[in-house]
Amino acid sequence: MVDLGPIPLRGYAFCIIIGVFVAVWLGNRRWVARGGRPGTVADISVWAVPFGLVGGRLYHVITDYQLYFSDGRDWVDAFKIWEGGLGIWGAIAFGAVGAWIGCRRRGIPLPAWADALAPGIAVAQAIGRWGNWFNQELYGKKTDLPWALKITSAEDGRVPGTYHPTFLYESLWCIGVAVLVIWADRRFKLGHGRAFALYVASYCAGRFWIEYMRVDDAHEFLGLRLNNWTALLVFVLAVVYFVVSARTRPGREEVVEPGAAEEKQLSGTGDAAADDTDADAGDKETADATSGGDTKAPSMTKDLTKPKSTKSTDAAADKG
Repeated sequence: MVDLGPIPLRGYAFCIIIGVFVAVWLGNRRWVARGGRPGTVADISVWAVPFGLVGGRLYHVITDYQLYFSDGRDWVDAFKIWEGGLGIWGAIAFGAVGAWIGCRRRGIPLPAWADALAPGIAVAQAIGRWGNWFNQELYGKKTDLPWALKITSAEDGRVPGTYHPTFLYESLWCIGVAVLVIWADRRFKLGHGRAFALYVASYCAGRFWIEYMRVDDAHEFLGLRLNNWTALLVFVLAVVYFVVSARTRPGREEVVEPGAAEEKQLSGTGDAAADDTDADAGDKETADATSGGDTKAPSMTKDLTKPKSTKSTDAAADKG
């Protein structure tokens, strides 16, 4: 934790903030490349991010309610988001609701916006997972591997020692997911939400085995942790959406933001006119330089070569 005067800046919150900014930056680049206006991703993120934070915290508190509402616990801690505890499932679900509101206000199709933002979300998750390192949480079984996570705190049931850094495994997996989505989107021109569905399915596949490695307390059902079942269900839904969307709405959206293409054309026409003006000016300068830089030279040459006045010739004839 770093104290900025009266404001404490915790490592977990810092990672979340950096992740959000990276996601918006990358999403904006992809949105503009798809034909949208610069800044639209940020405008919609103003709706999506707060909804996502609330949803992520709600999911965590509901699924781990014993940490806040059991005997000896203080329920006020449920609001201390900076101490860790965000469920990606709730964050994506509630964040989608906020994004839908923002897209509806701008007249933008939500699937297209989600496709643009998908790799950025994966990168944001990769960065955000390092907040677990600051909080010494979400680790796996004991190990002596060189990259093992060293736990020094004995609070909340922790046992000091070296463990599998599952947060690191998930961070690296998310980077791989981002690269996969960017490659597949360029290769196959994914549209209508399929890039986002690919991100969801790929993340769930990795989250399933990473979740299986964790040793922290969690609710279980039929021998699997709750998050394992959630990952499995969401994976199936994402794959079904991908397949159905590819059959019913093949290809990619031609227009992702109404009016953006027309603005770019107008801007391009203005630039072309300016280029033509510059080209004409350059041609004129070239012609002047060829003539020695003196525009009167042609007329002077003409004066030297034209015959003498016919008036003096007539006068001489009269005298003769």
